[in-house]
Amino acid sequence: MQTPDIQNILADLTRSIGETPKEILPIAESGSARKYFRIITDNKSLIGTYSNNVEENEAFLTFSKHFHDLGLNVPEIFAVNVERTCYLQSDFGDDNLFAYVQKALIAAGPSTGSRALASDCRFASLRGTKQSRVDCPSTGSETLATYSENVIKLYKKALCNLVKLQVLGHKGMDYSKAYPTERFDRQAIIDDLNYFKYYFIKPHEEIDFNETRLGKDFEAFADFVSQAPCDFFMYRDFQSRNIMVKDGDLYFIDFQGGRKGPLNYDVVSLLYQVKAQIPQAIRDELVGYYKAELSQHISPEAVKFDTYQPYFVYLRLMQVLGAYGFRGLIQKKSHFIESIPYALREIEALSKATPLTAYPELQSVISQLNKLDAKYAALIAPPAGKLTVTINSFSFKKGYPADFSGNGGGFVFDCRALPNPGREPEFKTKTGRDWEVIDYLMAKPPVHVFLDHVKGIIGQSVDNYRERHFSNLMVSFGCTGGQHRSVFFAQTIYEWLKATYPDIHLKLNHIERKITEETGL
Repeated sequence: MQTPDIQNILADLTRSIGETPKEILPIAESGSARKYFRIITDNKSLIGTYSNNVEENEAFLTFSKHFHDLGLNVPEIFAVNVERTCYLQSDFGDDNLFAYVQKALIAAGPSTGSRALASDCRFASLRGTKQSRVDCPSTGSETLATYSENVIKLYKKALCNLVKLQVLGHKGMDYSKAYPTERFDRQAIIDDLNYFKYYFIKPHEEIDFNETRLGKDFEAFADFVSQAPCDFFMYRDFQSRNIMVKDGDLYFIDFQGGRKGPLNYDVVSLLYQVKAQIPQAIRDELVGYYKAELSQHISPEAVKFDTYQPYFVYLRLMQVLGAYGFRGLIQKKSHFIESIPYALREIEALSKATPLTAYPELQSVISQLNKLDAKYAALIAPPAGKLTVTINSFSFKKGYPADFSGNGGGFVFDCRALPNPGREPEFKTKTGRDWEVIDYLMAKPPVHVFLDHVKGIIGQSVDNYRERHFSNLMVSFGCTGGQHRSVFFAQTIYEWLKATYPDIHLKLNHIERKITEETGL
C-alpha cells in the first residue's frame, strides 16, 4: 500500500468521527515499520497510524482501551478501519522526556575536546541542580552532565505512572492479544540473548568466543532470570522517547510490545537508556523512589527486586546492542549506530561493578567489548558545525568500510594497480606507516601521479562541502591486505588534510591494523 492510499484511509477515518482533515502531515519514521501522520482539523490534532502488522495493532488497541478505561495517561483510540491496519489516536504533541534530557546534556556540554559518558561517575549535589562530572579513562576528557530538579521530577512522575501501568494495568488485562508472545518467559530471554549474539557479537570479528560454551551460559542465565516474578504488565520499551510531556503531565505511547512480565525490565529500560547518560547516583535515587511507590502495592522484597536488578540491566543492554547491530550496522540507520558507544560504556562499567562470574564465556565476551571502544568512540558528540572527513584504509578481501554517518559512503580508491611492497620479503611485517615502506612507495613515479589525482578530487569535495555546510565526507583506500598501500595513502591524505584544512574534523581508521586517530575536536 502506497502512502497516498494510507492518507486517503486516514482522511476517511477522520471524517467518520465528524472532523474534516485540513492537513495530513507525515511524521519522521523511527525504528519500526509503522507510519505516523499528524492530522489537523478545525477542532483538534490527531495522530494517524498505519501498520500492516494486524496482530501488533490489535495488541496496541487492546492495551490502549484497557489503560484508558482505568484512567491512565495513554492515547485514546478514536477510529479504526475495517482491515485493522489504520487507526486514529490522541496527539500528545512533539515534546518527550528525552528532549528534556537532551537540553540538559547540551547545556552541560563537553568541558574539554570530546564528550565522555555518565556510566561510571562521581556525583556531587549543588543547590537546585544535580550534576555529575564524568571522567573518560580512554581520552582523559570529561563532561558535566546536568540533571535539573525538574528533569528528575519528570523521571519520578514517569516511575510513579509505571507502577500503575505494571500493577493496576495488569489486573484484567487480556494477554491473549499480546504480540508476539503473551509472556516474557525463558524463551523470550534466550531470544534477546541470541539477538545480541547474531546481530552484534558475530558481526565484530574482534570478539573471540566459543559458541557452544556461550550457548550454555545463555541457557543458565535465562534459567536464573526467568525465575523473577512475572505477574505484572511489562511495557517492554519504557524509555524516555516513548514518554510524551504535555502541559506538565506525562503520557505514554508505543507499548504494543507489552506482555505479562517482571517489574525490573521496564525500570531498567528507562534508567539505562544509554544516550540519556543518567549518572549512577541519580539512577540509585530513582530506583529508591520507584521501590517506595511500588511498596504501596507490593513489597519489593517479596519480588526480590534487588536480587534480579543487575541481571536485567545486563539483559536490556545486550538486547539494545543487538537492536543497534540490526538497525544500525545491517539496516544502516545512523541513529542506532550513534548509540553503540554509549551502550558499550554502560555494559563495560556494569561488568566491573557486577561481573558475571557464574557465566564465564558470557563474561569473557563482555570483557572483550572494550576492543570496540576506539572504533565507535568518534561517534560520541561530533563537533557542531564542522565538516567531518572520515578516512579509512581497508582490505578488499574483507569488504568495504561501513559509513556510520548514514550518508551511504563516499570515495573509494583502489590502490591495487600500484607497486606492492607486500611482495618484497623485507616489508612483510611492515605497514604503510613504517618509513621503509614509505620510502619504497615514494620512490615510485606512479604513486605520485595517483596521489596528485586523489588530492585534486578530495580537495574539490572538501571545498564544496564546507561552502554548503555539509557535515560528513568519507574517503577510503583499499588494497589487497589493508597493510601497505592503503595504509600509506590513508595516512598521507590524513596528514595532508590536517595541514591544508585545520578547521575540519578528521577521523582516521586503519581497519585491518585496528588503529584510530582523530583531530580537529
